[in-house]
Amino acid sequence: MPGLVEWLDPHVERYLLLSEQEYVVLEVYKHWMASIGAWTRLVIAVPVLISSWAFEPPLFWVLFVLALGVSAQALYSIVDEYRDRFVITNQRVFRVHGTFSVQRASVPLGRILDITVKKPLVGRIFNYGHFVFESAAQVQGLSEVRFVRDIDARDRTLQETMQRAGLRATAPQLGDDGT
Repeated sequence: MPGLVEWLDPHVERYLLLSEQEYVVLEVYKHWMASIGAWTRLVIAVPVLISSWAFEPPLFWVLFVLALGVSAQALYSIVDEYRDRFVITNQRVFRVHGTFSVQRASVPLGRILDITVKKPLVGRIFNYGHFVFESAAQVQGLSEVRFVRDIDARDRTLQETMQRAGLRATAPQLGDDGT
Protein backbone atom coordinates (compact mmCIF):
# COMPACT_ATOMS: atom_id res chain seq x y z
CA MET A 1 0.00 0.00 0.00
CA PRO A 2 2.83 2.54 0.67
CA GLY A 3 3.85 2.18 -2.99
CA LEU A 4 0.35 3.11 -4.19
CA VAL A 5 0.11 6.08 -1.83
CA GLU A 6 3.56 7.27 -2.96
CA TRP A 7 2.53 6.93 -6.60
CA LEU A 8 -0.71 8.89 -6.01
CA ASP A 9 1.04 11.71 -4.12
CA PRO A 10 1.26 14.90 -6.23
CA HIS A 11 4.85 15.64 -5.00
CA VAL A 12 4.36 19.37 -4.47
CA GLU A 13 8.06 19.87 -3.73
CA ARG A 14 8.79 19.63 -7.46
CA TYR A 15 6.98 22.96 -7.98
CA LEU A 16 9.13 24.95 -5.55
CA LEU A 17 11.45 27.69 -6.74
CA LEU A 18 14.61 26.28 -5.21
CA SER A 19 16.80 28.96 -6.84
CA GLU A 20 14.80 31.54 -4.83
CA GLN A 21 15.11 29.58 -1.55
CA GLU A 22 11.39 28.81 -1.51
CA TYR A 23 10.33 26.17 0.99
CA VAL A 24 7.07 24.58 2.08
CA VAL A 25 5.65 26.04 5.28
CA LEU A 26 2.54 23.84 5.21
CA GLU A 27 1.03 21.28 2.82
CA VAL A 28 -2.70 20.93 3.41
CA TYR A 29 -4.63 17.78 2.52
CA LYS A 30 -8.38 17.89 2.04
CA HIS A 31 -10.61 17.08 5.00
CA TRP A 32 -12.17 13.62 4.90
CA MET A 33 -15.63 15.21 4.53
CA ALA A 34 -14.68 16.19 0.97
CA SER A 35 -14.86 12.55 -0.08
CA ILE A 36 -17.59 11.23 2.23
CA GLY A 37 -20.08 11.08 -0.66
CA ALA A 38 -17.68 9.03 -2.78
CA TRP A 39 -16.93 6.65 0.11
CA THR A 40 -20.68 6.20 0.66
CA ARG A 41 -21.23 5.35 -3.02
CA LEU A 42 -18.36 2.86 -2.88
CA VAL A 43 -19.65 1.18 0.29
CA ILE A 44 -23.07 0.74 -1.34
CA ALA A 45 -21.82 -0.26 -4.81
CA VAL A 46 -19.35 -2.98 -3.77
CA PRO A 47 -21.95 -5.25 -2.09
CA VAL A 48 -24.28 -4.73 -5.05
CA LEU A 49 -21.41 -5.67 -7.39
CA ILE A 50 -20.66 -8.83 -5.41
CA SER A 51 -24.30 -9.85 -5.00
CA SER A 52 -25.04 -9.32 -8.69
CA TRP A 53 -23.50 -12.76 -9.34
CA ALA A 54 -26.51 -14.35 -7.62
CA PHE A 55 -28.92 -13.22 -10.36
CA GLU A 56 -29.74 -14.48 -13.85
CA PRO A 57 -28.28 -12.72 -16.93
CA PRO A 58 -30.64 -9.82 -17.64
CA LEU A 59 -30.68 -8.57 -14.04
CA PHE A 60 -27.06 -9.66 -13.48
CA TRP A 61 -25.78 -7.41 -16.27
CA VAL A 62 -27.81 -4.42 -15.18
CA LEU A 63 -26.64 -4.66 -11.55
CA PHE A 64 -23.06 -5.57 -12.50
CA VAL A 65 -22.56 -2.71 -14.98
CA LEU A 66 -24.32 -0.17 -12.77
CA ALA A 67 -22.36 -1.14 -9.63
CA LEU A 68 -19.08 -1.31 -11.56
CA GLY A 69 -19.67 2.18 -13.00
CA VAL A 70 -20.58 3.66 -9.61
CA SER A 71 -17.55 1.97 -7.98
CA ALA A 72 -15.18 3.26 -10.66
CA GLN A 73 -16.55 6.79 -10.40
CA ALA A 74 -16.34 6.72 -6.59
CA LEU A 75 -12.72 5.49 -6.67
CA TYR A 76 -11.82 8.20 -9.18
CA SER A 77 -13.44 10.83 -6.95
CA ILE A 78 -11.58 9.57 -3.85
CA VAL A 79 -8.24 9.68 -5.68
CA ASP A 80 -9.01 13.13 -7.10
CA GLU A 81 -9.73 14.50 -3.60
CA TYR A 82 -6.57 12.87 -2.21
CA ARG A 83 -4.40 14.49 -4.89
CA ASP A 84 -5.84 17.97 -4.28
CA ARG A 85 -3.27 19.89 -2.20
CA PHE A 86 -3.10 23.45 -0.95
CA VAL A 87 0.45 24.58 -0.18
CA ILE A 88 1.70 27.58 1.80
CA THR A 89 5.33 28.47 1.12
CA ASN A 90 7.46 31.32 2.39
CA GLN A 91 6.75 33.21 -0.88
CA ARG A 92 3.33 32.17 -2.22
CA VAL A 93 0.31 29.94 -1.88
CA PHE A 94 -0.50 27.40 -4.52
CA ARG A 95 -2.87 24.55 -5.23
CA VAL A 96 -2.13 21.38 -7.16
CA HIS A 97 -5.05 19.20 -8.21
CA GLY A 98 -6.12 16.72 -10.83
CA THR A 99 -5.73 13.01 -11.40
CA PHE A 100 -4.96 12.48 -15.08
CA SER A 101 -4.23 16.07 -16.03
CA VAL A 102 -2.69 18.22 -13.30
CA GLN A 103 -3.61 21.85 -12.75
CA ARG A 104 -1.64 24.36 -10.68
CA ALA A 105 -2.60 27.83 -9.57
CA SER A 106 -0.48 30.13 -7.42
CA VAL A 107 -0.64 33.58 -5.91
CA PRO A 108 2.40 35.36 -4.43
CA LEU A 109 1.85 36.29 -0.79
CA GLY A 110 2.29 39.98 -1.63
CA ARG A 111 -0.66 39.92 -4.04
CA ILE A 112 -3.17 38.54 -1.58
CA LEU A 113 -5.42 41.41 -0.54
CA ASP A 114 -8.05 39.60 1.46
CA ILE A 115 -8.52 36.14 2.96
CA THR A 116 -12.02 35.06 3.93
CA VAL A 117 -12.55 31.96 6.04
CA LYS A 118 -15.94 30.28 5.66
CA LYS A 119 -17.00 27.69 8.23
CA PRO A 120 -20.42 26.20 7.54
CA LEU A 121 -22.30 24.59 10.43
CA VAL A 122 -21.16 21.10 9.39
CA GLY A 123 -17.61 22.48 9.09
CA ARG A 124 -17.79 23.82 12.62
CA ILE A 125 -18.85 20.39 13.87
CA PHE A 126 -16.21 18.44 11.92
CA ASN A 127 -13.48 21.14 12.04
CA TYR A 128 -13.10 22.21 8.42
CA GLY A 129 -13.78 25.27 6.32
CA HIS A 130 -13.08 27.05 3.05
CA PHE A 131 -10.60 29.78 2.12
CA VAL A 132 -11.66 32.53 -0.30
CA PHE A 133 -8.76 34.61 -1.62
CA GLU A 134 -8.97 38.02 -3.20
CA SER A 135 -5.84 39.14 -4.97
CA ALA A 136 -4.70 42.11 -7.01
CA ALA A 137 -5.13 40.11 -10.23
CA GLN A 138 -8.34 40.48 -12.22
CA VAL A 139 -8.68 36.77 -13.08
CA GLN A 140 -7.60 34.35 -10.41
CA GLY A 141 -6.64 30.74 -10.78
CA LEU A 142 -6.72 30.37 -7.00
CA SER A 143 -9.82 31.97 -5.57
CA GLU A 144 -11.39 29.32 -3.35
CA VAL A 145 -9.91 26.34 -1.56
CA ARG A 146 -12.59 24.05 -0.15
CA PHE A 147 -12.61 21.49 2.68
CA VAL A 148 -9.49 22.70 4.49
CA ARG A 149 -9.14 20.70 7.68
CA ASP A 150 -8.44 22.61 10.89
CA ILE A 151 -9.01 25.87 9.01
CA ASP A 152 -8.33 28.12 11.98
CA ALA A 153 -4.81 26.73 12.46
CA ARG A 154 -4.18 26.90 8.69
CA ASP A 155 -5.34 30.52 8.64
CA ARG A 156 -3.08 31.34 11.58
CA THR A 157 -0.12 29.71 9.78
CA LEU A 158 -0.89 31.69 6.62
CA GLN A 159 -1.16 34.97 8.54
CA GLU A 160 2.09 34.27 10.41
CA THR A 161 3.86 33.45 7.13
CA MET A 162 2.65 36.70 5.60
CA GLN A 163 3.75 38.57 8.73
CA ARG A 164 7.24 37.02 8.59
CA ALA A 165 7.50 37.98 4.94
CA GLY A 166 6.84 41.60 5.96
CA LEU A 167 3.53 41.81 4.12
CA ARG A 168 1.34 42.80 7.06
CA ALA A 169 1.71 45.93 9.16
CA THR A 170 2.24 45.48 12.86
CA ALA A 171 0.51 47.52 15.52
CA PRO A 172 2.74 50.06 17.30
CA GLN A 173 3.84 49.09 20.81
CA LEU A 174 2.32 50.84 23.81
CA GLY A 175 4.04 54.13 24.40
CA ASP A 176 5.11 54.24 20.74
CA ASP A 177 3.52 57.19 18.95
CA GLY A 178 4.46 55.80 15.53
CA THR A 179 7.19 58.36 14.77
